[in-house]
Amino acid sequence: MAFDARVLVLAASDDRIGLLASGLDALGWRTVTARDIAAAEATLNDFPLQAAVVDVDSASPETLSRLRAAAEPRRLPLLVIGGRPDQAGGADLVMSTPPHPAQAALRLEQLVRAAIAEEEFRLRVATFAARGIGLSTEKDDDTPLRVLAAGVADRRFLALSNALTAAGVEVIAAPTPYTAFDYLHESTFDAAVLWGADDHAPALSIASGMKRNTRLYHIPLMLYLRGKNEISLSELFNRGFADVASADTPEMETAERILSLARAHRRHLTIRKALDSVRSLEIMDPATGLFTPELFAAHLGRVAEASRARKRPLSVCVLRVRETEAVTWARQGGWLDRAMPQIGAMVSRLVRVEDTPVRLAKEVFALALPATHGEEARLAAERIAAVIGCTAFDAGADRSPFVAEFDVGSAEIRPGESAAVLLERASTDLYEKTR
Repeated sequence: MAFDARVLVLAASDDRIGLLASGLDALGWRTVTARDIAAAEATLNDFPLQAAVVDVDSASPETLSRLRAAAEPRRLPLLVIGGRPDQAGGADLVMSTPPHPAQAALRLEQLVRAAIAEEEFRLRVATFAARGIGLSTEKDDDTPLRVLAAGVADRRFLALSNALTAAGVEVIAAPTPYTAFDYLHESTFDAAVLWGADDHAPALSIASGMKRNTRLYHIPLMLYLRGKNEISLSELFNRGFADVASADTPEMETAERILSLARAHRRHLTIRKALDSVRSLEIMDPATGLFTPELFAAHLGRVAEASRARKRPLSVCVLRVRETEAVTWARQGGWLDRAMPQIGAMVSRLVRVEDTPVRLAKEVFALALPATHGEEARLAAERIAAVIGCTAFDAGADRSPFVAEFDVGSAEIRPGESAAVLLERASTDLYEKTR
């Protein structure tokens, strides 16, 4: 049986986080428990675990640093349960009580994706540095974080706002959903905290509105509950909240959790902005701003090597414009070439920040998807193809607009396999499926 655990649990006993570990198992975040740091280090050395949940009684600064070192070169997110933020320096997130399993799974997903994006950014920096191009995020990372605090003023809500302000955060107060949306549309925020108050309806209304807006969709949301057991936590996470603070959560902990969300969101946007900044350079494909085949080959080799060192999967997908009657006509009239810049822009925006898109040939694209298994990669590529397939492109005054559909091939890297062979297998998969 394959070892499929994703999360290390470090705890001397199951008293504090045993139920949380069981809940994570049920949600697909399989756990493996170590009772001491030596066992934890050995497990991290041997297996590709993605994150660690640590009982506060085992969470000394030395222990946390040893966990990170044992996972290198993977970046290991650390969630500490049972303490205060000042008791677990070096942790990515500290929670005083075990969270709902759905909440823990969501936060672990966010932390892991942020770690993978950071790993890819470092590889991308090296790839461009080899060509004399520097990528920097320092300027965007240095500006103060901005948090929207939406809801009628309350003692605890004001205390939370003061704690955020003391941490150097610019807090913008919005007493009603109307003012909240005014602020959201007028300026940029790194996170939003919504006050549950006596009636959850205003907070849920703001959350629903933000999740329907493509510009606001990714802003992390925290709901600050007024009392206990007022609403199903599973329902809240399904509505798009990234975190929920209960009524008895200390304001300082809530502030630290919001800061964690805001920093991760800011970092994500900063990395994407830095990576997008090279799209107009001469080394990129001039029509689409995507990687050229030569640049992609160099970077894919670096990514493949890193995937082996980090014990993470890696997949490549190839997308080729499907030959249809409308595409044949659009190609003859030059309309397909005119659509390529828009298609390339769509590909670049539809991939995750850690994915690398390339224009392999005139009508062929490819994606390198780190930390992604083959079938997951295929589904991601098919979703991208489906979105582009819903877009109509101009075909001239005397013709109806045409759509560009894609055939998709994918492959996951095998032990000892080179990047070139991986890409070749993904291309072969595409051609075999279109015979």
